[in-house]
Amino acid sequence: MTDRTHRRTHRRASPPPSAAPEPSGFPARRAALRLLDGVLRRGQPLEQAMATATRDIALPADRALAHSITAQTLRHLPDLDALIDGTTRQRLPDDAKARMVLRMSLAQALLLETPPHAVVATALPLVDGGPRKLVHGVLGTLLRQAPVLPTPPALPEDVAGRWDEAWGAEMVAAAASAYAGRAPLDLALRDPAETADWAERLGGVSLAPGHVRLPADTEVAALPGFAEGAWWVQDLAASLPARLLGTGAGRRVLDLCAAPGGKTMQLAAAGWDVVAVDQSQRRLERLRANLARTGLAAEVVRADLMDWQLDAPADAILLDAPCTATGIFRRHPDVIHRVGARQIAEMAEIQAALLDHALGWLAPGGRLVYATCSLEPAEGEAQIDAVLARRAEVRPLAIDPALLPAGIAPAAPGRMRTLPGMLAEAGGLDGFFIALLARAGAD
Repeated sequence: MTDRTHRRTHRRASPPPSAAPEPSGFPARRAALRLLDGVLRRGQPLEQAMATATRDIALPADRALAHSITAQTLRHLPDLDALIDGTTRQRLPDDAKARMVLRMSLAQALLLETPPHAVVATALPLVDGGPRKLVHGVLGTLLRQAPVLPTPPALPEDVAGRWDEAWGAEMVAAAASAYAGRAPLDLALRDPAETADWAERLGGVSLAPGHVRLPADTEVAALPGFAEGAWWVQDLAASLPARLLGTGAGRRVLDLCAAPGGKTMQLAAAGWDVVAVDQSQRRLERLRANLARTGLAAEVVRADLMDWQLDAPADAILLDAPCTATGIFRRHPDVIHRVGARQIAEMAEIQAALLDHALGWLAPGGRLVYATCSLEPAEGEAQIDAVLARRAEVRPLAIDPALLPAGIAPAAPGRMRTLPGMLAEAGGLDGFFIALLARAGAD
């Protein structure tokens, strides 16, 4: 064997160098980077992106950390970007991996109180093959400066401008304040007559019959009444549409786009004969589980509403229409980073079609509640203006203020709106638009 052959054979026989071990906590940070990319670059809802982003994480605590890092980064995104842009010579592209890593790293240091050494140690491996020196330099500079993020956080410019045009500067300021913190936990009671008892047992406060409010960090499954189905989780604003239909006395109501079932349970508890329709099998499984836990009954139908056929007209309909969900931005901080003019227009087109379809199932004299958890007029007020203009047999019905929590009132005949800032001293509300309509023949 020649010397050259021996050296070549020896090199092939040598074991490969072992890879450097991952720093502690790195899998959670890698998942957070995937989540940010999913939300900001691909437009995925945060909760939807979780399964894929955390696919290689076994510990629930690590999954929770990845979610927390992402949520805090999204809540403070414009302010984090301002820090980064004030430190770099050239502006990093919005979708650059280096910017994503810097955003989430600063969120950990400034909001989650992660030690600086842990922030740097878990950030640099995320940009392997990329601008490690840039990320290291920017992080080092900002961590030494120890900046304080503004309170409340700045909303994205396009969102603030859109909401200012629709609702004014006071609402935008209230929305920013709401965005800074977590929403309280609201419970809807199966029996509103027991409101005072449950508020005392749970140590909460009630803002309306059938409602109890608790702090945001409350562990739901450990509360009294959960196992026996005495209540379910439902934001107070989300409970208002079903309240407007009152008691059912055995009459038939369609709950359209019903899953996961909060409004279905409200209607069943109020004595309605409920037909709950939704096209998502996964969400309908949650609805059935909720009905089983609470002991309430409803006919559950999986169907696309545009293809479904109804056997006989309904006495009442609740259409909780699919929407951009910008009204629940404080619970889902990703939504205002994913929704713009195109998404609003697309949802408005779907809502108009569903509203016309649903009105065709309503018996003469019947009532329909239209609701969206959106802060966009195109998905609320404009929808009702348009349907009243094109359908002469439809008219608005006055909303009884007695059905609403104190501090909330109808905005116009047959319609109401909840906005950030309402009931702020009691924990606030999600943003909803709700309309009460009737077909010709109603009293």
